[in-house]
Amino acid sequence: MRRLFPVTDQTAPGTPADLAVGADGTDGTDREWTLDELAEVYGYPEYAPGAAPAGEAPTGEAPTGAAPTGAGGAGASAAGAPAGEAAAGGRGWLRANMVSTLDGAAQHDGLSHALSSDADMRIFGVLRGLADAVVVGAETVRREGYRPARAREVFAARRAAAGQRPAPAIAVVTAGLDLDLAAPLFTAPSVPTLVLTGAAAPSDRVRAAEKAGAVVIIAGDGAGVDPARAVRALADRGLVRLLTEGGPRLLGQFVAADVLDELCLTLSPTLTAGGAQRIAGGPGVAVPERFALASLLEQDGFLFSRYRRVRQ
Repeated sequence: MRRLFPVTDQTAPGTPADLAVGADGTDGTDREWTLDELAEVYGYPEYAPGAAPAGEAPTGEAPTGAAPTGAGGAGASAAGAPAGEAAAGGRGWLRANMVSTLDGAAQHDGLSHALSSDADMRIFGVLRGLADAVVVGAETVRREGYRPARAREVFAARRAAAGQRPAPAIAVVTAGLDLDLAAPLFTAPSVPTLVLTGAAAPSDRVRAAEKAGAVVIIAGDGAGVDPARAVRALADRGLVRLLTEGGPRLLGQFVAADVLDELCLTLSPTLTAGGAQRIAGGPGVAVPERFALASLLEQDGFLFSRYRRVRQ
């Protein structure tokens, strides 16, 4: 794996870009990166933009004087509290992780796995290892056969230092609660599965989900979920480092609601043609939302980009 961007500290004038060393110690040479190195690259910012007073940290970066991100992945606030506590006054930080082909397809035969790679799956695991909760749509849960996120020893110390549980919770967004409550996602999670739904959701399905051990969170006045309210509801529970894995319809809702802070996009060196979905679906936004490139890695022709929302 090579780091293509940013090049933050060249050792001498004229040093080739592929030998430049980044501030976190990673470099541009083509080698196998450790999970810890990847976790440093993908660490959450010190606090979410919703927690910043008006006019401060408009790009989502930590303010001047904030403590640097350390081994805890999400870092610590200047007062020594986990970054999640520093963000608790706001709505948290919502990051998406998606994959796309060169021609814009987010799936092949309805699944994303065919577009992935070993390196992509490593980053997938790292992003989960840093998150408080993984937010996913019910259709994706059914189609991809979602299981509970597992605790991984490699992230244990990092999560403990950040005040996190051993594994992230899975938070399923659903209007009708058409879920297989006998699946491992509900019968065998190390952290209770969350179900985000609306106030008008079928009451019998709500009771069944609660009986199965799920925690039901009302995040909308109708049958469906209000995206911004869902993010706030999770932050109210201390789940501020949020990761959504889609699907495209859910990601489109987050984009339309202007609550997506960061996009981790894998560009797969493949072409599929056909009419597959893009990474975000649903109604368009009135004005395109602008994101800035934060980092770019490459391995075997796959590009692993990370973009952060530019907030004015």
